[in-house]
Amino acid sequence: MLTVLFGLSGAIVYGFADFLGGLASRRVRPVVVAAVAAAIGIVPLLVGLVVLGGVFSWPAAVWGAVAGLSGGVGVLLLYAALAIGPMSVLSPVTAVFAAVVPVLVAVFRGTVLSPVATGALVVAVVAVVLVAVVRDASGARLTARGVAAAAVAGCGFGGIVLAYDMTPSDSGVAPLVVARVLQAVLLGAAAIVVVLRTGGPVHAPTTTARPDGAAAASGRRSGRGWGPRLLVTVAVCGVFDAMANVFIQAGLHSSDDPATLPVVSVLNALYPIGTVVLAGVVLRERLTAQQWIGIVLAFVASVALALA
Repeated sequence: MLTVLFGLSGAIVYGFADFLGGLASRRVRPVVVAAVAAAIGIVPLLVGLVVLGGVFSWPAAVWGAVAGLSGGVGVLLLYAALAIGPMSVLSPVTAVFAAVVPVLVAVFRGTVLSPVATGALVVAVVAVVLVAVVRDASGARLTARGVAAAAVAGCGFGGIVLAYDMTPSDSGVAPLVVARVLQAVLLGAAAIVVVLRTGGPVHAPTTTARPDGAAAASGRRSGRGWGPRLLVTVAVCGVFDAMANVFIQAGLHSSDDPATLPVVSVLNALYPIGTVVLAGVVLRERLTAQQWIGIVLAFVASVALALA
């Protein structure tokens, strides 16, 4: 039960961060938003390190670095995929790979899932696809290169979960701090390159996505730069993203059951639900019938996993 609670909490908070990142990306290039949010996210993790404690052992530092590298590469590949292909296809591809890769690793290690848990995980993956699929009016064509980039990006996000699962149980927030610092450096370098090439951070893509692959709100071109409201939006996005990582690691270390890894990884992939729900509440965007079906299936799968 605790594992499911932490997994769902992480997914919901990730979804909220997604939504805020999408709003900010209406005015500033997504990679710049991701870089600034990652840097700001270091602060709450440092506070958590002081309050909750943590041990900077070699295993904690190494697996934290693996998580940061995996996440940073995943973000960059996701943006590369969405730049050359339709988000309506590539975003779900990323989310599915992020969910399935840790499950396959767990099975390869010898984890045996009960029939109920297996069925619930399958239903949850279907729910991810239904919720993440969005309309794409960009006219972008689907290419093998775009699909490959989206798939590898999903593997990168799944790698974050795998790396956190390998951290020592007594490491606390320490691996998350290492991961976030490295990710901030990687995304910061990428953002600088993008700004130098394009002449500025302001950009208005017709469709944006957060590093983890969920669809965000579409935007219009704007000449406005950073302001207090935008900075607060990005700051809260960074804090929520950091909190989500704390929930995910807590879920991974909440039980010694080998099924914990696949359960947390699939629940973590349900983050698009938080994004679309918040978009419906704040922006009055209507959820499609398939998204409602996906939300219901996600609820059913979560209950089944809690009872399994």
